[in-house]
Amino acid sequence: MDTIKYQLRDDQIPTSWYNIAADLPRVDPPLHPGTGQPATVDDLTGIMPKELAEQELTLERDIEIPATVRQIYAQWRPSPLFRARRLEQALGTPARIYYKYEGGSPAGSHKPNTGIAQGFYNKEAGIRRLATETGAGQWGSSLALAGAFFGLEVKVFMVKVSYHQKPYRRALMHTYGATCVPSPSTETAAGRAILAEDPDCPGALGIATSEAIEVAMNDPFTNYAGGSVLNHVALHQTVIGQEALLQMDMADDYPDIVIGCAGGGSNLAGLTFPFLGEQLRGGKQVRVIASEPEACPTLTKGQVAYDFGDTAQLTPLLKMHTLGHSFVPPSIHAGGLRYHGIAPLVSQALQDGLMEARAVPQTACFEAGLTFARSEGIVPAPESTHAIRAAIDEALRCREEGRSEAILFGLSGHGHFDLGSYEKYMADELADEGYDEELVARSLARIPAPFGQV
Repeated sequence: MDTIKYQLRDDQIPTSWYNIAADLPRVDPPLHPGTGQPATVDDLTGIMPKELAEQELTLERDIEIPATVRQIYAQWRPSPLFRARRLEQALGTPARIYYKYEGGSPAGSHKPNTGIAQGFYNKEAGIRRLATETGAGQWGSSLALAGAFFGLEVKVFMVKVSYHQKPYRRALMHTYGATCVPSPSTETAAGRAILAEDPDCPGALGIATSEAIEVAMNDPFTNYAGGSVLNHVALHQTVIGQEALLQMDMADDYPDIVIGCAGGGSNLAGLTFPFLGEQLRGGKQVRVIASEPEACPTLTKGQVAYDFGDTAQLTPLLKMHTLGHSFVPPSIHAGGLRYHGIAPLVSQALQDGLMEARAVPQTACFEAGLTFARSEGIVPAPESTHAIRAAIDEALRCREEGRSEAILFGLSGHGHFDLGSYEKYMADELADEGYDEELVARSLARIPAPFGQV
């Protein structure tokens, strides 16, 4: 038989997380919004444990994974790498297509890779409750899972449009014991302010983040847990790419192209950073493609600036591509990609020419998702279809050029809770949401004046 699955042994789960900041030529620190000076560990420990604050700021290359975390990882890690032979045949392409599948975790996505880590460190620090935001619900359900494993209460502010689009995601959070409310809510000052300005606001990750941080700031036994963007979150996700390096070696191949969907940047970073690290240290060159939604084109249309990670301006200032912290994206079904900014390390990699970005429309992504499901059998999450769209486009280019290139993409999670979205697409009830230049311009104008574009 032709090999289609490359599976590592349990003892090959990575023993450390990889920090690309150690290999990048330049890394700009987060800034304290009051002083404009680089944030310190002490500045961050008001809402996160010291260990995570240190990981956020460190330039060390390798951070040891605690034994307790690795033991829990063993329930779904190492995750499989698949050769998409049936997709190759369906496309008639000479390209060799691989995908790293993260949908086998209990929560159905890559998010527990950091959820378990953050739960562990907070439990060790004596924290009793975690507050967080979630878009499509993959992160909220993953932190809820961590709460169940470590005996922590979890409060999730879920972006309102996704709260109603994806009822079974919130049901999963409740099943794990978490509390989930639609955001903006009336439970926080940040939420009430948004609702007073726009009672029909569909919500955004920046708004939900503000609500979660506000809750954490007002309770000494509650910490904030972020699902993407932050350096330590990208760090925890690098188990994906480290495993993929070993699995590509098992396949006696190496990717010419590595592709990830881009929202906050955690899945993209987790898969691509270990490959970029190899390149930065003199190894093989790869093309890295970040595939983002056309309706929220942070990397392709945003400006590089120090901006807040949340709408209410509670976070440190992050150097990143941004559409402005007050931007509320259209209500696309890839709720996990509706974020105004991007992980600063991803932003820096793009600025350094280590990756390229493209924006793709919603319907083209669902078309790619159906093609993938009908050839490979896995229904992908709407977020993951952005990576699939780019992978298919590259495979079709290979067909036109008669080139056999190796393409690796991240299948960050399954779409079992998103079948309503697929039904709408198949019924021609989904439309492509445009990029509102005027709305983004107004949002960018609200970036703090002392910082602005850099």
